[in-house]
Amino acid sequence: MQPTQPTDEIEVEFERYSDGQPLVLLHGGMAPTEYWGPVVPAFEGYGAVVPQRPGFGTCLDSATETSADEVLDREVRYVQALVDAVDGDPILFGHSYGALTAIEAATATSVEAVIAYEPAVLPGDYRADADLADRMASLIQDGKRAEAVKRYIEQVLHPDGIEDLDAWLAEWPVWPDCVALAEEVVRMNRSVEQYRLPDRLDVDAPTLVLSGTDGPDFLRQSARNVHDALPRSRFVEFDGVSHSGPGEAPDLIAAEVDAFLEK
Repeated sequence: MQPTQPTDEIEVEFERYSDGQPLVLLHGGMAPTEYWGPVVPAFEGYGAVVPQRPGFGTCLDSATETSADEVLDREVRYVQALVDAVDGDPILFGHSYGALTAIEAATATSVEAVIAYEPAVLPGDYRADADLADRMASLIQDGKRAEAVKRYIEQVLHPDGIEDLDAWLAEWPVWPDCVALAEEVVRMNRSVEQYRLPDRLDVDAPTLVLSGTDGPDFLRQSARNVHDALPRSRFVEFDGVSHSGPGEAPDLIAAEVDAFLEK
């Protein structure tokens, strides 16, 4: 990480790759900065900026007192500070909760464009029965932190089920280190469960909303709902791509982003 950058009393830290137009990459709930490793080379024409989100990595301790009601506001203010800290007019590219943060930050921050892959927004009918945060919190209270994180992974990354989750986790680069994030993921999920998508999102920047056919159906639906709420939006769905789209198919997604931005 680059040395911490203080901006309006908010300390931000990030890695900057090359000197092109800044492309701020905001990771999702269980994907730390390493998630963008295979993605950055696909965007060599840009100056990729990979920040450490509050509540993750070295920012973990500073976020432990943040309540679920404050999580999204904390993340938005952090992204606004990032925009101020980088040179040039940035593009925000968010995945999952990072995508929701990018969109909300763009309602009050001037950016050139927003790329949002399956924003973490729950459709109304799905949100009414959402209880992942409660189920995770109950497992954590019982001392079953790893099991709590597994419930999140099953619901978001493997919505159609998986034959051997433990074998999959053994190959997942961030397992089991991500178990330390269990409480933060609970707070994040409560934030998602509380969030109501407005009829209109006041985002002036052009926005590209992306989704994949192999991700959770509720996130595919919410991606379309977010697209409908944006005044200047294009929606693209990738066949055979999951919720992990940016890391799973970076070249495919980068080509679509380039076309959108007319690079």
